[in-house]
Amino acid sequence: MRIIFMGTPQFSVGTLEALIEAGHEVVLAVTQPDKPKGRSGKMQYTPVKEAAVKHQIPVFQPKKVRTLESMEELRKYQADIMVVIAFGQILPKEILEMTPFGCVNVHASLLPKYRGAAPIQWAVINGEQVSGVTTMQMDEGIDTGDMLMKTEIVLDKNETGGSLHDKLADAGAKLCVRTLKALEEGNVKPKPQEESPTDYARMLDKGLGDIDWNQDAVSIERLIRGLNPWPSAYTDWEGKQMKIWEARVSEELETEEAPGTVVAVDKDGFCIQTGQGALKVLALQIPGKKRMDAGAFLRGYQMRCGMVLGNH
Repeated sequence: MRIIFMGTPQFSVGTLEALIEAGHEVVLAVTQPDKPKGRSGKMQYTPVKEAAVKHQIPVFQPKKVRTLESMEELRKYQADIMVVIAFGQILPKEILEMTPFGCVNVHASLLPKYRGAAPIQWAVINGEQVSGVTTMQMDEGIDTGDMLMKTEIVLDKNETGGSLHDKLADAGAKLCVRTLKALEEGNVKPKPQEESPTDYARMLDKGLGDIDWNQDAVSIERLIRGLNPWPSAYTDWEGKQMKIWEARVSEELETEEAPGTVVAVDKDGFCIQTGQGALKVLALQIPGKKRMDAGAFLRGYQMRCGMVLGNH
């Protein structure tokens, strides 16, 4: 098939590579405009642009894809289908209906669950045991189009947002290739979505990572995993921000201390009282330092029972 590929972040790259490897002709890559990075302000390509340049695929980076000029540009390529994966702009009806096979989206959840911008992280935060990828025929709604195919992934008990991202990116690439083959052969029947049983998977922001120690230990531990590696979970420690990268629920520890209080310290970590249960911190990061095991932190800094973490 002649494909216009629309995507922006690293999550999209595996699918682009898989379509090329499967023998499809990707005639254009559409991605968000380059952005300045870091203190230097040097403009940085999106991951999809980097991959497209490597494969000598033309790149189009409209600020707004819904303008008449942008739509005329897309028409020039006479594609059979558009594949959209984490592109970052809402497509108008004219684009959705521009090609014979329409627009197929690869979405990182088992729709109709977790429509929205951050389905991977919210699946971890909410304690889902199974996630997956859905391909769908896009419509004008946000992740509401008819479903084409699905693949499931069972979450590991230590699953992080980052590890699930990589698993679903790989699964989505394979599923997209299978979906396009089925569409070409007429072997797939679109299935309308029902109402979503989950909240909209809203975009993540740094404020979400500010740990509320009044929450229960299980919920906080899932938050820490879900926000790893970005935007990360953190707490206030003596006026500084301490990122917490890894923790486990300490089921045997029961105290009457206020949430946020350090209630136990040993050579490999320290336990913090929560609204229900205690949480043992195993890996963390403080300003100016790299991620470290809690044991290494304790060899250089003092953490004693009775200290209180978090904003009070």
